[in-house]
Amino acid sequence: MSNFSLELESMLTQLSKLNAQQTPSWGSMSPQRMVEHLADALYMSIGNGSYELEVAEDRIERMQAWLETDKPMAKDVQVSFATPSTPLRNDELETAIDEFTDAFLAFTEYYEENSSQTHLHPFYGNLNASQWARLHTKHFAHHFEQFGLI
Repeated sequence: MSNFSLELESMLTQLSKLNAQQTPSWGSMSPQRMVEHLADALYMSIGNGSYELEVAEDRIERMQAWLETDKPMAKDVQVSFATPSTPLRNDELETAIDEFTDAFLAFTEYYEENSSQTHLHPFYGNLNASQWARLHTKHFAHHFEQFGLI
């Protein structure tokens, strides 16, 4: 895994390099769709939204063990809860980045106050704060690399 840091100021510096017409190295998300997707992942991690487990329960232990490795996420992964055709909810990339900022702050504050809480991820099962942080680090690095930000 790259030297990616789950640190807001650093991520915002990297996101400021995006432009709305940029094309990804793989996949078909627009820059704005990607940023909104990252915000969606943050919302999922604090229990906003309703999700169901999409993998067999006997795979959860192996999936969670993968989170502890340095292996990056595979490119071109398709998931039912995040599609390139999901409608955009912000007027422009800059407001999507503002939403991402708000979602990241909500994630940080939530787990400062609810450190033992877990929430369901459709592929990884119930994750605690440190597991969510690990998943976000891998996931964000994946998309930042997709758009040449790292």
